[in-house]
Amino acid sequence: MFKIGIIGCGNIGEAIVRGIINSGKIKSTQIIVSDIDPDRVEAVVEKYNVAGTSSNTRVIENSEIIFLSVKPKDLEKTILPVKDAFNNKNIIISVLAGVKISKLKNLIPKATVVRIMPNTPVLVGEGAIGVSFEKDINSSKKEELIDILRSMGVVVEVDENLMDAVTGLSGSGPAYVFMFIEGLIQGGIKEGLSYKQAKELAVQTVLGSAKLIKEMGDHPSVLRDKVSSPAGTTIYAIHKLEEKGLKDAVISAVSEATKRSRDLFK
Repeated sequence: MFKIGIIGCGNIGEAIVRGIINSGKIKSTQIIVSDIDPDRVEAVVEKYNVAGTSSNTRVIENSEIIFLSVKPKDLEKTILPVKDAFNNKNIIISVLAGVKISKLKNLIPKATVVRIMPNTPVLVGEGAIGVSFEKDINSSKKEELIDILRSMGVVVEVDENLMDAVTGLSGSGPAYVFMFIEGLIQGGIKEGLSYKQAKELAVQTVLGSAKLIKEMGDHPSVLRDKVSSPAGTTIYAIHKLEEKGLKDAVISAVSEATKRSRDLFK
């Protein structure tokens, strides 16, 4: 019997494997993976020393907690052929964007269903993961699952009706941050720095700033004001960012991504 099963070992599926193993809480020998692509299974098995199979039924029948990490469009063709293999001891953690718990429960009525929205930084153990649980889940089991998810990053529990907002903010959010970092790098290059110099400074500036706000707990505007000396360089730069509408653009980006998530999966 395996503790963790993973159906679908693409980028996110592999990130789940890596995060769980790196946490040291669950051994690689307690994990089994499957995928429609045998080469992906072979690569993950070789890299992480987990068990691998081409049979989703084997994963279901031999795992307590099963991460479902396939594309939303592939849900039914993945689950319908094996739905009778599920039992009331299975816990399904769905990574499928936009697929509601109720839909999964209709397909897999016996299993307990959890829905998560991770983002790509789970690949380095620094993900932001929104999670929603079906009603009446056992509290101790809930804490156990949250503890497993924390192996991949920060976990925030939300009502399921807010999962589209999680998608718009943190699910798509890395792309916004990458664009901002790209802008910092290009600005540095424009002013004479090499790409290597600009990249190192830009990445560390964003990383350090995020860590500062996380550890100090102050509102972002408070920390921003601490950097802004009277008539100094920073306040001139902030004025230009306000003039160009940076904050409004980011708010609009989150709202647009949230709306698109709702529209895609109505």
